[in-house]
Amino acid sequence: MAVAGTAPIAANGGVAAPGDVYGQARRCLEIIEQAVSAAGTTMAQVIRTRIMLIDISRWRDAARAHGEVFHDVRPACTFVQVSGFIDPAWLVEIEADCVIE
Repeated sequence: MAVAGTAPIAANGGVAAPGDVYGQARRCLEIIEQAVSAAGTTMAQVIRTRIMLIDISRWRDAARAHGEVFHDVRPACTFVQVSGFIDPAWLVEIEADCVIE
């Protein structure tokens, strides 16, 4: 299963945690967890993540959120810098691949 292009969209449809890479990364991971759960599995089955940032110098903020969620799972993880997202207020997007058993 792949969860692609998860953006920091708040429950009300706005941008979650404006200006805050950590907060936006946490929101992306919450959305990923909802999708994984809806597919009948858990975050423990995530084997790879991709974290895209518009400012790679802020990778530690995204890594902190990722580490809080995946501290016991430790999926392969890649960070990349991109030139921008659909919404200029988005600072990060995260993708995840998992195995459904």
